[in-house]
Amino acid sequence: MDLQLLVGLGNPGSRYAETRHNVGFMLLERLAAVESAPFRNQPRLQGLLAEIGSGPQRLRLLMPQTYMNESGRSIRSALDWFRLEPSQLLVLVDDMDLPFGRLRLRASGSAGGHNGLRSTIQHLGSQEFARLRIGIGAPAQEPQERKARTVGHVLGRFSSSERPVLDAVLTEVISGIDLIRRLGIERAGNRLNAFRAEPVATAP
Repeated sequence: MDLQLLVGLGNPGSRYAETRHNVGFMLLERLAAVESAPFRNQPRLQGLLAEIGSGPQRLRLLMPQTYMNESGRSIRSALDWFRLEPSQLLVLVDDMDLPFGRLRLRASGSAGGHNGLRSTIQHLGSQEFARLRIGIGAPAQEPQERKARTVGHVLGRFSSSERPVLDAVLTEVISGIDLIRRLGIERAGNRLNAFRAEPVATAP
């Protein structure tokens, strides 16, 4: 995969920082910090942009500042500005249907009820772009209770007990991005889709 644009989905502003819905932002912030690459506001892209590497190895990191429901506007602007194809894009997104500590890499697919992916599909006019779903788990199994608690769950912050699992997930995703670039999405998916970060059991 000729990965040129890595997009993390989330909501801008301190109110939403570090929330489960912003795990895509958190991943890009971690990767940029590892590479000492600062994010800069790019109004024409409606987002914050950082770049790591150079030449053919350059990878652009984009955090749309449009709010989740309009993420596709920023992604479309970035693809057009850098003259890239959707096949050169990977979107990092939270997934409530995936258990916390699990990952799911796919080369294409539907929005699966996620407003950020729905907006991206709408503005690209296609489902043919790669996405890495990062599991945040569901707030409840019973449908009515789950629906009632969804907003509080996705806009809530990770607890201190969840942090070790989150750190393991972010570390694995950063390694996985390197695998995608070196070995391709299918072989990287074999590893990422089998990954499980389990909570550490606490003593009674």
